[in-house]
Amino acid sequence: MRAPIGEFETAIPAPDCLDELAAPVAEAVRDWKGTVPAGRIIYVDTDPRWADTAVFVEHYGQDLLDTSANCVVVAGKRGGETTLAACLVLSTTRADVNGVVRRRLGARKASFASMDTATGESGMEYGGITPVGLPAHWPILVDAAVAALPYVLVGSGRRRGKLLVPGAALAELPGAEVVEGLGVA
Repeated sequence: MRAPIGEFETAIPAPDCLDELAAPVAEAVRDWKGTVPAGRIIYVDTDPRWADTAVFVEHYGQDLLDTSANCVVVAGKRGGETTLAACLVLSTTRADVNGVVRRRLGARKASFASMDTATGESGMEYGGITPVGLPAHWPILVDAAVAALPYVLVGSGRRRGKLLVPGAALAELPGAEVVEGLGVA
């Protein structure tokens, strides 16, 4: 199969290679309920040595610069309560944590979650966290620019490999909310 974006040697429908995904991601793909069929989620093999964005794009295709998204875990705090959430923004932008995210979470303070919290609570590897398979009670804030893309490159839950997911499927994830202006330059 040929990947819909990028230049990858290996591109396989995610339901056909669940053992390549982190356990919570594989479970989410196996139990997929969105209107976009799970078979349209594509696993592509990537080398973790080329994880840096500039090197990744040079190796796997220039079109990925505008079609890659970062998933960051944020901790919103208010009155002793902490809410974890995921933010999905284009890799050419950053999540507006202290503005849009903080207000959406109703938090007094918002910051990036620690690596231990992000990996421990998500069950995914640092550098591979993806919105697919996150805990159901987490809000997932998806930048409108991400949701509008035909395909988006995101993590697979592991450092090796990525997922190519239709933007519409990301907007339908449990707990997802499409947010205009979430990613800022």
